Amino acid sequence: MPSIITHAAVPLALWCAADRGRIPPRLLAAGVIASMLPDADVLAFALHIPYADAFGHRGASHSLLFACVLAMVAALLHSFGRGRPWSAPTTQPATLASTVQAAVFVFVCAASHPLLDALTSGGLGVALAWPWSDHRFFAPWRPIRVSPFAPQFFSARGLATLLSELRWVWLPLAGAVVAWKLIQPAPAAPRDPS
Repeated sequence: MPSIITHAAVPLALWCAADRGRIPPRLLAAGVIASMLPDADVLAFALHIPYADAFGHRGASHSLLFACVLAMVAALLHSFGRGRPWSAPTTQPATLASTVQAAVFVFVCAASHPLLDALTSGGLGVALAWPWSDHRFFAPWRPIRVSPFAPQFFSARGLATLLSELRWVWLPLAGAVVAWKLIQPAPAAPRDPS
């Protein structure tokens, strides 16, 4: 897996690329949590669930179904939550478009986790198609060094992993954000009513 820190790169890049205020802070926080949440399955090790099990590490929580469930939860919270949790408190109901946008943002953030994990050099792959298939997928190209677990994270291997993530995740995303901002049209100047 990339380090837990690097999984936040995707929601942060989307936030940076979006128009100012398009992704409110609470929605950004939900996206960061959704991008990291699949790794809660490391608790399976403490519960003696085998790595290769459907509920082991990189199993069900790394599926596209899990990302869909998180997106639906985000949509429900957005639509029916008190004070519309993804935006400034208002008496206006959430629109269908804003609810769909919140759900898509959370889905993309959650789905980015197993996709990044599939690009790593170790592990057993990710169960993207669970529950329809127990097959563990890897990307055909795996340039990101797999992150060591917590006890070894602050070792030479952990530093090599962070440098690999900087090269293959953070810098490309930063470059994509800058390129996106450069190709966006300038905001229209207000017209003089006279």
